[in-house]
Amino acid sequence: MDCKNVESPSTLEKALPIPPPLPCHLKTRFHQAGLVITRPKIRGYGVVNSSWDRLFDEAYRADVSILTDGGGVVYAHANILGVASPVFKAMLKKLKGRGHNHRRTISIRGVPPEAVRVFVRFLYSSCYEEENIKEFVLPLLVLSHAYVVPQLKRLCECWIEQRFITAENVIDIFQLALLCDAPRLSLICHRFILSNIKAVFASDGWRDMKESHPILEKEILDSMVDEDSRQKERTRKKNERKIYIQLYEAMEALVHRCKDGCRTIGPRDKILIDDQDPCQYAACKGLEALIRHFARCKMRGPGGCIHCKRMWQILELHSRLCANSEDCKVPLCRNFRQKRRKQSKKEEIRWRILVKKIVRSKSITGAPFFSLEST
Repeated sequence: MDCKNVESPSTLEKALPIPPPLPCHLKTRFHQAGLVITRPKIRGYGVVNSSWDRLFDEAYRADVSILTDGGGVVYAHANILGVASPVFKAMLKKLKGRGHNHRRTISIRGVPPEAVRVFVRFLYSSCYEEENIKEFVLPLLVLSHAYVVPQLKRLCECWIEQRFITAENVIDIFQLALLCDAPRLSLICHRFILSNIKAVFASDGWRDMKESHPILEKEILDSMVDEDSRQKERTRKKNERKIYIQLYEAMEALVHRCKDGCRTIGPRDKILIDDQDPCQYAACKGLEALIRHFARCKMRGPGGCIHCKRMWQILELHSRLCANSEDCKVPLCRNFRQKRRKQSKKEEIRWRILVKKIVRSKSITGAPFFSLEST
């Protein structure tokens, strides 16, 4: 029955349990409302759902008895259970041959009886009370998985992800997520374990897991080693990328100084202005100090000091990235291009790899590459 186009009476609004949001918008609602799920403004919504709730509470013409732990019984209707859950549908189909007026019996054991009642009530009206979800979210996750109720399962997963995970219970939730085929929840638990490993190690859940599931403990410890290795690799690549970007910016500043000039160093045909605005090239000032050192260093040959080696490297990198070495104003650009013919194949490959990494690192930042093309 479609009741989305009618507005709820204000007199019943406070008395109604809060329904869950639609499955496709579940995550959005949780973030927007801060996990306080609101009842949509729908006419007749309260009346219709109160009828379903009354049908469940009063067990009018109920034809199914659900046995729970402690001798409890929850009465339900086979048609509603069968429509809401394919597992219930198959179970009831097997029990159908006992007679038309005979009440069929189903057992749901291993979870609190009240959790079973909340679960069955959800099948009737898709409504729930926030206190019940908070108290029985873990058994409800198990029931929704076992009886294939995806809407309730997603609701429980979101609730656990946002509100329920702590260092004390994360191991138990992690194991439950693996058993209930909840990959997103298991991934979140795994990340939580890695981020709070000391507190998790001190929990009772970790000690119990070591005794009952030593293989899972080993997998978590192995993942910690892998995560540490990945973190070191990410740090190494980040530092490498930083160096490549610095080299690229130094080449940009080199073209800028040799083509346009900047304050104190530039082409001889340019008039330098001392009080001009600060240079837009971040590496310009550092490059100026490097050029001045290179000009007066007595060991500035290719095998000279470390600063001169960096200058030679910048000049050669520029020649490999320059689009027009014939008209380029950067010193030695054409000479380096001609020198490549005498380089060994191994050295040529090394330079090509370096150039490729520099271009890739700079392209990640979104900066244009045309600035190294001299005209």
